[in-house]
Amino acid sequence: MPRESERLSSLPPSHAFVVQFSADVQVDVGRVAGRVEHLVSRQATTFQSIEALMAFIAQVLREGHTAGESAY
Repeated sequence: MPRESERLSSLPPSHAFVVQFSADVQVDVGRVAGRVEHLVSRQATTFQSIEALMAFIAQVLREGHTAGESAY
């Protein structure tokens, strides 16, 4: 079993996001919409599809790596 410090090091704050889904979301039929925010940079956007949500997350993480963001 991994130690607490090992578990936390695999979950860096630079990779933390808050995702808020709209009240009428229907994940089982692929209807998602809402807002996502990166906790470290405070960048945020709304999304109307899972693809848009994932594209935003990928962009923020890519920007963090190119900017030399530390993993804490």
